[in-house]
Amino acid sequence: MAVRAVLWDVDDTLFDYTGSDRRGVLRHLEAEGVALGDGGAESAWRLWRDVMEVQFARFLAGELGFREHRRERARAFLGAPLGDAEADAWFARYIAHYEAAWTLFPDARPALDALAPLYRQAVLSNSATRHQKRKLRTLGVRRRFERVLCADRIGRAKPDPRAFRAACAALCLAPGQVVYVGDQLWTDAVAARDAGLHGVWLDRTGEAAEAVVPEGVRRIGGLGELPLLLRGVIDFGAPSTFG
Repeated sequence: MAVRAVLWDVDDTLFDYTGSDRRGVLRHLEAEGVALGDGGAESAWRLWRDVMEVQFARFLAGELGFREHRRERARAFLGAPLGDAEADAWFARYIAHYEAAWTLFPDARPALDALAPLYRQAVLSNSATRHQKRKLRTLGVRRRFERVLCADRIGRAKPDPRAFRAACAALCLAPGQVVYVGDQLWTDAVAARDAGLHGVWLDRTGEAAEAVVPEGVRRIGGLGELPLLLRGVIDFGAPSTFG
């Protein structure tokens, strides 16, 4: 079955989420006059990330809406019982710094360009649809994707196989006709494989280069490797029908 589409994760795959987030929050804390404590910037960054992971998991589980999860992130990080308006304002000031730091990885746009003549392209993300569409527009790549499919609209989040299958159904393609590319081995690549797609794990750090890659998953160290992988190693493709 020829593969006809590449389905993309966004954060830390195409978009340098970790780098943008780190720069943004540290600039925000400096502007707010928040004391970093004995651990300095690295300790503050780790706490920010830990809080984000806990509260974002609650969002994915349906316990919190997207705005509510942001409020809880502000409250938990500051350790303060902020009112909704105060939490919203504090988080909005962080967002201004974060968005000023937004950037694609250098290999993202060339990979999208290289694949465009041969494959349809779409996004499957665990974030909120409105947020990801705005991010992709700001970064200048929204029009590269015929669909932007996110957990809040699908009603399922990765690694649930139903999220991947819903994305394939939205493209009117069978799972075996779709490649999924993401930076998380289990949540992205293995979960995609288990849902019947072709899973490609983007391991940018190379820290796991010596690890055994699960059967049926391909590993790449950068997006520059993806076109060759699709053309040669996996040996599939079909002309794009998305103009």
